[in-house]
Amino acid sequence: MTILQLPPKAHYQIVQLSDCHLLADIDDYYQGVQPGRYLQQALQHIAADKLPDAIILSGDLSQDHSDASYQLLARLLAPLSCPVLLLPGNHDNYTQLDWLSRQAPLAAASSLQLASWQLLLLDTKGDTPAGYFGPERRQQLAARFAASNAEHFWLFSHHHPLPLGSAIDKHGWQDAQPFWQLLANEPRARGLAHGHCHHAYAKQHQQIQLVGCPASSVQFCQQQAWQTLDLGPMYCQWHFSAAGQVSWQFISAHSLAGETV
Repeated sequence: MTILQLPPKAHYQIVQLSDCHLLADIDDYYQGVQPGRYLQQALQHIAADKLPDAIILSGDLSQDHSDASYQLLARLLAPLSCPVLLLPGNHDNYTQLDWLSRQAPLAAASSLQLASWQLLLLDTKGDTPAGYFGPERRQQLAARFAASNAEHFWLFSHHHPLPLGSAIDKHGWQDAQPFWQLLANEPRARGLAHGHCHHAYAKQHQQIQLVGCPASSVQFCQQQAWQTLDLGPMYCQWHFSAAGQVSWQFISAHSLAGETV
C-alpha cells in the first residue's frame, strides 16, 4: 500500500469526481451528453475557486476503453497543481490506469493521510461489471486497519455496497455481507463514498455513513428501468477536519456559478 501524506493542518478539502465515461474525442457522445466537455467544465469549476488539497477519481474513467480516452483525461488533469488519486471502475483497464497514474499530477497511491484521518481507496473491480471484494481483498483491508494509527478512516470505492432500488443494482457489490462484518469490528471506520450509481445520496448503515457521488457525465434515475438524466457535470466536495469532523456537498458545475445540492 502506498500512502500519500499531506502536510498536517486543521482542515482539508477533497474533491471526488466519478464516472467520467470519457471517449477517444472530447466531443464524442455518451448517453446524449459530451462527457469530455462535461469533465472539462467540472475541472474549470473546481479550479475557479481555491484548488482542493487532493482529487479522488472513483472509477469508470473511460467508456470506450481506448488509450485515447485516458490520454484525454491526462491532458484535462495536467494543468492542476494538486495531487490526483484514482481507483478502478468496472469500465477501466488496469494497464491503462497504471499508465495514467504515472502522469502528473496523478499519484500512484491507494491511501491519503490527512492529520487524524486516513482515506483508503478500495479496488472493487471484478471479472464482471458487478463489484467484487473477496477474501484476499478483505484480508488486505483488515491488515491496513491494523497497521494504521489513524484515529478515523473513510473509505472510497467504485461500486455501491448496498442495493439502491435502481437498475444499477444488478451490477452492484456482490456478497457484501463479509465486508460489513469486517467494518463492524473496526470502530474507526466512519464512512464510505462510492461512484457507479450515477446518483447523489447519503444514508446510514450500521455505524457507517454511505455517500453516493454523482457522475460528471450523466445521472441514473433511481428506478428498475434504465433511464438517464442530463443534470450537467456534478461532483462531491469533501471537508475533513483534524478534530474528526466530516461533511460533504454535491456540486453542480453546469455553469461556473455552480450550486450546492
